[in-house]
Amino acid sequence: MSLKDILSPLRVWERAAQKPWTIKDPINDRPGADNYRGFHKNDFSKCIGCGTCEEICQNDSIDIVPVAGQETVEGDSGLRPMIDYGRCCWCALCVDVCPTGSLTMSNDYTWISDNPEDYRFIPGATETKWQDSEAGYKRSPDMQILNYERVGMSEVEPGERSRSFMEIVKGYNKEQAILEAQRCVECGLCVATCPAHMDIPGYIAAVRDDNLDNALRILYETNPMPEICGRICTHKCETVCALHNNGEPLAIRWLKRYIADQIPSDKYKEILGTEHLTDEKPGRKVAIIGAGPAGLSAGYYLAIMGYKTTIFEALPEPGGMTRYGIPEYRLPYDQIDKDVEYLKSLGVQVQYNTRVGEDVSLEALHGDFDAVFAGTGLHLGRSTRVPGSDHSRVYFATDLLREVTLGQEIDVAENIVVIGGGNVAMDITRTLARLQNKKYGKVQVLATCLEAEEDMPADLEEIIEAREEKALIDPGWGPVNIEIKDGKITGLHVAECLSIFDENGKFNPEFDESSKKFFKADMIVESIGQGMDMSYLSEEIKSKLKFGRGNRVEVTEEFQSDLKWLFVGGDIIEGPDVIHGIANGYRAAKGIDRFLTQK
Repeated sequence: MSLKDILSPLRVWERAAQKPWTIKDPINDRPGADNYRGFHKNDFSKCIGCGTCEEICQNDSIDIVPVAGQETVEGDSGLRPMIDYGRCCWCALCVDVCPTGSLTMSNDYTWISDNPEDYRFIPGATETKWQDSEAGYKRSPDMQILNYERVGMSEVEPGERSRSFMEIVKGYNKEQAILEAQRCVECGLCVATCPAHMDIPGYIAAVRDDNLDNALRILYETNPMPEICGRICTHKCETVCALHNNGEPLAIRWLKRYIADQIPSDKYKEILGTEHLTDEKPGRKVAIIGAGPAGLSAGYYLAIMGYKTTIFEALPEPGGMTRYGIPEYRLPYDQIDKDVEYLKSLGVQVQYNTRVGEDVSLEALHGDFDAVFAGTGLHLGRSTRVPGSDHSRVYFATDLLREVTLGQEIDVAENIVVIGGGNVAMDITRTLARLQNKKYGKVQVLATCLEAEEDMPADLEEIIEAREEKALIDPGWGPVNIEIKDGKITGLHVAECLSIFDENGKFNPEFDESSKKFFKADMIVESIGQGMDMSYLSEEIKSKLKFGRGNRVEVTEEFQSDLKWLFVGGDIIEGPDVIHGIANGYRAAKGIDRFLTQK
């Protein structure tokens, strides 16, 4: 035995004279450490009800439940997490995974109640003694469970693409698509926001599992144009993606494109089970006006239900504004054809160069078919009506884009100003930049609009890519007049835009007349919105319809008009964008089927 062993017991007596350390009220006077994992807190102003916390909890101690006063809105399910403290082990994985950072933990660990139901608790819904506590566990910004960085997309370099109409985005390969699909938390907020209510988590899970046949089947449940939509959809789903709150949203649109790109169209019938489509309803025929997204979508679902369907299209090729209003560098037209060829293989007839109202009347269609669906789109331009806008060198963007698609020669000026800040304005700006580059070897096109840059309606990627291609964008200005000298346009006078809408939300721009600019131009292109051509409606038919705001035909939820045989949808009713058109066509087809089977 050592000397240390002998002396150790005696050293206990050193503490005999020390005052003992005690806590008189251990329940109230002993707070947890600043980073202690106590009872949960939830900031309802940040929470989006995505359910990621529920999904990660291995003890099933979290349920996402409705809460009084919390409404379901775009990007917020209206649900909130309820914690069952009989199951919770305070691991804090729910806090670590929360995409918005709304869920945290206080440093409070004492809670006494004789009612066990009290411990099934919705943080943030009721007042607690710890709700204002700053102390407690929070997710460290240096530690992330979720991957908030999007898998990059390869694109053609600006210098190479600016001289041609080659497709810019190259698409994901298998490895990239699977990696991106693995980021999905399957919250479902995208489904609620998508106008077509596509099963987005379902087809993304199929990509993750490398089951593309199943992914295609899920796509076609509500969207028969994946090649088109996978390239130019406005992807509202991505704006509400849970990952977007802390990083980059899931590349939903690109994953949709990946699915369709990998499967040749001659495999579609086998995969989708339509190779023996024989349930044709005898004598039931439907006419569709317009081969745009709404008309094509309606045609597909009517064909699946067994109807004989004929689409009447005024232009020489299908696609509507997706072909005649969107440049090929964004949407190669062979991809439109891929979607349409499968549709035609199901028996849908498309009659091109046939304008309803001229080559055939709507009344004649009503006589020959049991129902008619009109999805004629927004093909007409709108004028600013400023002085000089009636000059022959002032054009509508919609007209020029259509002429480019038709292969017609565009008399491109050396200096061009585009008025407008939406996607169509960016499309014509970038199209004219390519044509200038080809003709003059340089780009001198400028786009201007009423909105400040952060408020421009165009997609950010469109604005960035336009500038990469040497186009100029100078937002925040309103047109005053087009200057004309000796019969020729010399430029556009603009004034700084102070506001666009008045206190009642009515379009009523206000300008600062003391702040003006002059944009030199030989040619002006107006791109301030699009109008509908409803000339195929005779006066007699118009008298039997109701018209609402913007001269839109009033329709039911299934797009049935007051003339029960006439259904109207697409951009002329809702939109404008491709996914609304697809969703309209789907619902209209259901409505037509209900109408005809109940006759």
